[in-house]
Amino acid sequence: MKLTALFEQTLRTLDRAIGSGSRQLARSASRRNLLTRVGTLLTGAAVLPLLPVARALAADQVDELGDPQSCDYWRYCALGGSLCSCCGGTYNSCPPGSEPSPITWVGTCRNPVDGRDYLISYNDCCGKSLCDRCWCHNTERERPVYFPSKSSAVLWCFGTESRAYHCTIGVVLGEAGPQG
Repeated sequence: MKLTALFEQTLRTLDRAIGSGSRQLARSASRRNLLTRVGTLLTGAAVLPLLPVARALAADQVDELGDPQSCDYWRYCALGGSLCSCCGGTYNSCPPGSEPSPITWVGTCRNPVDGRDYLISYNDCCGKSLCDRCWCHNTERERPVYFPSKSSAVLWCFGTESRAYHCTIGVVLGEAGPQG
C-alpha cells in the first residue's frame, strides 16, 4: 500500500514539474520559434555527415596496394614533402607530438586496386622539427604556384600551435567525379 502511495506522489510531482515547464516554455517562446529551433536541429543533424571531416573519415576505407613508405605509393601522386609513414605516423595520421594543419591542398590520384580516381587531401603535420626521411616531390596534375590551393610548394602549417613543418599525410576524401 505504501509503495502505491509513493508511486502516486512521484507521478503528481512529475506532472506538476512538466506542467510548470510547459507553461514557462509557452510564455517565453512562440510556436514558430519552437518549430524554427526544431527544424534547425533536424537540418543540422542531417547535414553533419556532409562535413569534410566526416566524409574524410568515411571515405578513407579504400582497398590499398603498395608501400606507404615509398614515394610511388598511389596516394602520393601530388605530395611534396616528407612522408609521415617514415616519420612515426601513417599514410593518414600524424606522428605523436605533431598536429595536422586544417589548411590543405588536394590532389586526384588513381588507385591501382580499383582503377578509380580519388580526391586526396594532403595535410602537413606541424609542431615538430623537420623529418628529412622519405622526401618526395610528386607533381602529377599540379598547378602553378599562383593557384596555391593545388600546389604543394607552399608551407601549410597555418591554424596550428606551431608553424614548424614535420611531414605530410594523404587522406582520401572520396571518389573524384567526372573530369570535364
